Amino acid sequence: MRIKSQRDFWSGLMFISVGVAFAGGAMFYSFGSSARPGPGYFPFGLGALLALLGSFVLFESLTIETDDGEPVGAFAWKPLLIILAGVALFGVLLPRLGMVITLPLLVLISSYASEEHTWKGTILNAIVLTLMSWGIFVLGLKLTIPLWPAFAA
Repeated sequence: MRIKSQRDFWSGLMFISVGVAFAGGAMFYSFGSSARPGPGYFPFGLGALLALLGSFVLFESLTIETDDGEPVGAFAWKPLLIILAGVALFGVLLPRLGMVITLPLLVLISSYASEEHTWKGTILNAIVLTLMSWGIFVLGLKLTIPLWPAFAA
């Protein structure tokens, strides 16, 4: 059988492997029931759905013809490293600087991973993401996330 879309083939394999890993890891936790789900219930369902989605994508890559076979391009190391650095810095700085400073900093650093980044879009994204995170996690879920720097509180 010939691979007709390399991108779909490799992404399908990735979805299947991550889904199987999640579902397999969830087997070590109790499932509970539908009325009272245990800690393994959601990861198993999510892993199974991800593997199923990957199966559809993989099947499509082997059956639907594309013009050039959609070859997989070079690996984008720079954006990957920029985003990983931003997330790591967020994890380190959140307890010290609070969400109001750290989250916009994460958005700013991560925006450099895109070649299409604009200051207007980055600032708007940072404001909306910070307000929504505050509303969801602090107001809605009542999580104890520091909002302001430790020295200012």
